[in-house]
Amino acid sequence: MTNRAVGEGASEVASALAESIQYQGRKASRKGSEQRRQAILDAAMRIIVRDGVRAVRHRAVAAEAGVPLSATTYYFKDINDLITDTFAQFVEHNAAMLSRFWADAETDLQALSAGLKQDEASRRAVVDHVVERALLYVRNQLRDNRDGLLAEQALRLEALNNPALRQVSMAHQQILASGVDLFFEALGSKRPREDAHLLTSIILRMEYQGLLVGLENIDVDETRGILKRYLYLVTGL
Repeated sequence: MTNRAVGEGASEVASALAESIQYQGRKASRKGSEQRRQAILDAAMRIIVRDGVRAVRHRAVAAEAGVPLSATTYYFKDINDLITDTFAQFVEHNAAMLSRFWADAETDLQALSAGLKQDEASRRAVVDHVVERALLYVRNQLRDNRDGLLAEQALRLEALNNPALRQVSMAHQQILASGVDLFFEALGSKRPREDAHLLTSIILRMEYQGLLVGLENIDVDETRGILKRYLYLVTGL
């Protein structure tokens, strides 16, 4: 598989999964109507991030969005539909972001793949580079995308008790791993899908820990050691 195929393949997988998500609420038929519906979904997400899913109520969302109460009940017959569509939109946006990320990763993948075909010292340097990039990614996520990470955590928790959200949550998990398994294929892994799920789980744990204790309190040496241990095993170091 070429590096371009990695980027394009991940984008295609993420896009296909996002398109499979079914919205529950009423669709908007006019531009102004769509803007109001969008304002409602954005307001619901702000409430989820700030106050938790249980704080999402028609009246609270209407006040947050600055729209009449009747607008929220027009587009969403009940709170479950509103919550489901809020998370569905979040997953769609997340898929678009990850598609761009993997499409932009072609040059790095080419260098990594070439480096792993050299001597052990070069391979070790490549893996160490990947580890530092992963640490930087998590740091940037915690610093610049804290609301998005909180939304991810809320989605996983709510999906346990909301059947309508299970498909959305599963699609989100597959989107997160869609580029990672292709990344491992480029690195020559014999079991790229399993490796992708393991690495994704490690990253998710790091993000959760960062949300829990704060970015400044993350044990960087410990997280670096975990990543090195795993990636050294995968690459035979």
